[in-house]
Amino acid sequence: MANQRQYPRTPMKCKIRINHPSIGDVYGFTRDLSDGGVFVENPQLAGLAPGTHVEGQVQDMPIEAPVLKMIIQRCIPGEGAGLAFADDEETAEPKD
Repeated sequence: MANQRQYPRTPMKCKIRINHPSIGDVYGFTRDLSDGGVFVENPQLAGLAPGTHVEGQVQDMPIEAPVLKMIIQRCIPGEGAGLAFADDEETAEPKD
C-alpha cells in the first residue's frame, strides 16, 4: 500500500501541553511532526473523538511557544492521537 500522506513526517520528541475543556491540560510527547500536524503520545488523548478541537503548546522552550489550534484526526487507544494544525477558518466561531 502506497503512503498517501500529504506531508512527509519527521520523527521529533518534545514535551507538549494539549488543552480541551473535557480533559483540562494533558501533557505528552510528540512522536512525529509534519507541516500538517503532529502525533502526541498520551493515552488520555485517545478518548477524544476525531474532529474535536484542542489547543496545544510546546513546553520547555527558551521562550514561551505560541498556543496552536488543532483538530483530532485519529486516535490510537493506549497510545495517543494524531492532530492536524487548524487554520483560522476552521476554528472561527459560527456566524449567526
